[in-house]
Amino acid sequence: WADWQARWSVDFAAPAVATPAVPPLLAGRRIAVARDAAFSFIYAANLECLAAMGAEIAFFSPLAGERLPACDALWLPGGYHELHLAALKANAGLQCDLLAHAAQGKPVWAECGGMVALAEGLTDTDGRWHRLWGLLPAQAVMQQRLAGLGVQQLSTPWGVLRGHTFHYSRLQSDSLLEVARSSRPGQAPQAGKGEAMYCHGSVHAS
Repeated sequence: WADWQARWSVDFAAPAVATPAVPPLLAGRRIAVARDAAFSFIYAANLECLAAMGAEIAFFSPLAGERLPACDALWLPGGYHELHLAALKANAGLQCDLLAHAAQGKPVWAECGGMVALAEGLTDTDGRWHRLWGLLPAQAVMQQRLAGLGVQQLSTPWGVLRGHTFHYSRLQSDSLLEVARSSRPGQAPQAGKGEAMYCHGSVHAS
């Protein structure tokens, strides 16, 4: 077998992957990204895409008590926010920065745990209420069972967003504006299904 393999095996070079050029739409822009144990669900490809578009990335840690860096936009990724509620609330300086950032109409994108951190507060599985940053007129509730799991896609005016949903919390609000709803690939969005995307001023969250 070894002699046959040596005579007949052929090495093929991997085909070149044509990567489309990314326009520098974010050149000169600075995007602050929360990154620590509470905000840890970050795909490296998303950061690479932002950098390819010309953006400067400024990481900061809410859990370490850091304030919001000077920035043009803010990204709050998902993570295990429910394990760090006291530390998040204790960063009062950051809360003031976030309120000022949104009041200036600067963009905020908040995903999952990042969205929950922007709510008025969260009720944990023991029924205890924890006040949070209060940028969104909504309340989060932790559940014992999964509230969302699986691949989702969301059509927007700028293209299709694709991602994975995994969360035990749910958001409830009487006034938060739902502007879109995701669906599983190959399925049309349905009322009450998928994941909602909310808009509140300059804040978009899902």
